[in-house]
Amino acid sequence: MKLDSITPLVLTWNEEPNLRRCLERLRWAREVIILDSGSTDATAAIAADFPNTRLMVRPFDDHTTQWNFGVDATCTNWVLSLDCDYVLCPGFEDELSKLEDVASDAFYASFRYLIYGKPLRACLYPPRAVLFRKDRCRYVPDGHTQILSIPGPTTHLTTKIDHDDRKPLSRWFSSQDTYAKLEAEKLTTLTQLSIQDRIRRTMILGPIVIFLYTLLVRLAILDGPHGWFYALQRTLAEIMLSLRLLEKKIGKAK
Repeated sequence: MKLDSITPLVLTWNEEPNLRRCLERLRWAREVIILDSGSTDATAAIAADFPNTRLMVRPFDDHTTQWNFGVDATCTNWVLSLDCDYVLCPGFEDELSKLEDVASDAFYASFRYLIYGKPLRACLYPPRAVLFRKDRCRYVPDGHTQILSIPGPTTHLTTKIDHDDRKPLSRWFSSQDTYAKLEAEKLTTLTQLSIQDRIRRTMILGPIVIFLYTLLVRLAILDGPHGWFYALQRTLAEIMLSLRLLEKKIGKAK
């Protein structure tokens, strides 16, 4: 696959702590599209430091619409969709350039999770379809986030991507509450539930299971303070979801 047939797409909103590290690993791209939601920090100034970037501004309504708008703005057959806290690991573009006889509609990448720059042994972050055919794939809503609808075959890349979010913890709290509201709405309307969904809908077991699983099964306890930070962060996210689910249940009971 030729690298000039791929356009990286990055969504931003006040991503000053992350953007430069993300773009440094995209210098190989002929064009990088940055779709901004109206940042008030140095996001635009950082983007301007990279000659291969095209900054677009669109008021945010929801992630699905925002991603699809960005995809439509690309001019190549392939899109590499990246959150701003994603940093391509060394060798990622080399792997892309060696892809031959591409029959897949999309490629999944796995992640190495970092807490303030320190990589963890493992994480709960799932693989994500990051590289896909523009004319075959489209984003659709899925709870607090979006998923890529892929009609054809997929392949997994071997080179990982670093997930390294350096934004303040206060920003995480704000975002997580929004995510919890959307995820609670999804869980209360599902008719077919996975085991994980059933546990989360108990509103009690979810936080306990996540804490023990992250700390002991995924061995975050061996990562020291960074591991404890991650385990507590994931547990708090589940607690916030439980509170939103309980709020909806109490509201129905009135």
